[in-house]
Amino acid sequence: MKGRERRLELMGELQRAASPVSGSALARALGVSRQVIVQDIALLRANGHDVVATARGYVLREGAVAELPTRLVKVHHTVDDVEDELNTIVDLGGAVTNVMVNHRVYGKITADLDVRNRRDVARYIKGIETGKSFPLMTVTSGYHFHRIVADSEEELDEIEASLAEKGYLAEVMPYEDDLA
Repeated sequence: MKGRERRLELMGELQRAASPVSGSALARALGVSRQVIVQDIALLRANGHDVVATARGYVLREGAVAELPTRLVKVHHTVDDVEDELNTIVDLGGAVTNVMVNHRVYGKITADLDVRNRRDVARYIKGIETGKSFPLMTVTSGYHFHRIVADSEEELDEIEASLAEKGYLAEVMPYEDDLA
């Protein structure tokens, strides 16, 4: 598990916790040493997450923004480009939480993806290839949206720039501004 992916999981553990979670418990849950947890907590704090160390463990400060930065991006490509698009996102530290299309008849249709690494990408691609299903994007001629989460706004900027460089990024139309 890469550091960025691990920190996403760490934030999830802290968000779900009803009480402080010890560094040892977090280390066991994520399969790393307690020292790695200490380092990850420091990185999360550096990125603006209000993680507090108490005598009983780590907690997110009440009222703090506990979520990692997210961005909704509109993309357009062929079915053959899905694997490259998803790998581009996860290779740059992002996770794709969902896919959404804006269908002119049915409206906004969203499906959870939770694609965080290349293994998840491969599993998704295999599911599409071995099933009798097609990616949701096929109902809108390849246009679709992804909600992407990353450790920082800078990582989201890098992901968006890479998608644009590959020709995947699409222009958000005025009637789509309210989709967030």
